[in-house]
Amino acid sequence: MALDILETTPLPEIEGRFNAMHQASRSGPAWSKAQRLVFLGKLRDVATTARHDIAAAISEDFGNRAVEETMMAEIMPSISMIQHTAKHLAAWMKPEKRSTAPTFWPATTRVHYQPKGVVLIVAPWNYPFQLSIIPLAAALAAGNRVILKPSEFTPRTSSLLKERLEAALGPDVVTVATGGPDVAAALSGFPFDHILFTGSTAVGYKVMAAAARHLTPVTLELGGKSPAIVHEAADVTKSAERIVRGKLLNAGQTCIAPDYALVQRARMPAFLDAYRSVTKRFYPRVLDNAQYTSIVNGRHYDRLMALLADARTRGAAIEVVDPAGELPMGEAGSSNTRKIAPVLLTNVKDDMAIMQEEIFGPLLPVVPYDTLDDALAYVNARPRPLALYYFDTDNNRIADVLKGTTSGGVTINDTLLHVAQEDAPFGGIGPSGMGAYHGREGFLAFSHAKTVLHQSRFAMTGLADPPYGAAFNTIMKAAMRMAGGGRG
Repeated sequence: MALDILETTPLPEIEGRFNAMHQASRSGPAWSKAQRLVFLGKLRDVATTARHDIAAAISEDFGNRAVEETMMAEIMPSISMIQHTAKHLAAWMKPEKRSTAPTFWPATTRVHYQPKGVVLIVAPWNYPFQLSIIPLAAALAAGNRVILKPSEFTPRTSSLLKERLEAALGPDVVTVATGGPDVAAALSGFPFDHILFTGSTAVGYKVMAAAARHLTPVTLELGGKSPAIVHEAADVTKSAERIVRGKLLNAGQTCIAPDYALVQRARMPAFLDAYRSVTKRFYPRVLDNAQYTSIVNGRHYDRLMALLADARTRGAAIEVVDPAGELPMGEAGSSNTRKIAPVLLTNVKDDMAIMQEEIFGPLLPVVPYDTLDDALAYVNARPRPLALYYFDTDNNRIADVLKGTTSGGVTINDTLLHVAQEDAPFGGIGPSGMGAYHGREGFLAFSHAKTVLHQSRFAMTGLADPPYGAAFNTIMKAAMRMAGGGRG
């Protein structure tokens, strides 16, 4: 599929489909468990049968990305999450019995989960398949109709999503709205019942402002500067290996990639040596290596090169890890291939752009610290990150780090892996996001939890009817005692 410019879904067509979805969500019964399982099965079939086309489209969109990387980071997580969702759907859909306040016995209370209605999912370019399919699976499991807006930066993948998803599920269930910012802006004017947006914090502000016009609830999956803290007691070689793996997957274009490393000052030389060594082992070549991913487009390539230039101008020490010597001396990347070699930065300062912005590339600032308290203070003085990584062998210190920091998620002694746990929520906090999904939390995010109290015909609540008198006062005194309010 050769697309130079992404075809835009006509706005009247999108609006017509939204109106039809909206009407259907208000007029007919919610989809049954059986119907939702059919949808999930069709979604799984798309991920399975189209996997090679998806990998090829993503690689072409990026300029180069290894098929193996797409299979590992996009296809398999999507299929696994769909399978997990289908397996547990019956239990998630079942009304939950809740306790009823004693004063209202013998009434019963349950929470019923029902679809919100029509959901907008805005997916990013860095993992264009996974970050479309996993929230889509959650929204369908909850019984919603969906409009999916994939990124214009990955046009081939977006076109493929539109073709395969609408054919498999029907545009009345899933409509894929392709196009650029004009399509996203138009969609923001529709009264959706929920919006899930994955992308930058700056755009997240705009999405939330647009949603406020209709009081639409939002789930924001953003990013930020996720730290990796290496304690002096950690195995420095193993720590560096796992940070390299997390940092250089997709050439750093991962929202939960380690953004910078905090390393105990005395261990800095050993860490830098280990990082170089592991990088050379993983990627013995950079430019002529089909397993090393390109930067997605010229705009992001230029942005990363500008971060390096700013850091160099402000006094950072910059080391390009170029094992095969493919780049001219002093150069970090090739604009022809849009590949940027792994880069280590030391002597970084807070006023450098690279220490203020999310990097989203293969550049790793390494910051020394003296005590663990200093490292935690450094992290806590900055916006709360989407992820935090801590390397240590002492369980008491690990517990202190977990208590002393707040982040969207944490992996101890590795990177990225918390996001791959199907039965655990994924989400940020503050500037790194709002709300969570994955697993049951995904089902809940797209469901309305409706409390239903079923009153018995033998209820005693009539004793509290006016006019109030002695019987009422007796009931109130008893209720106060049951509530722990004393003798009243």
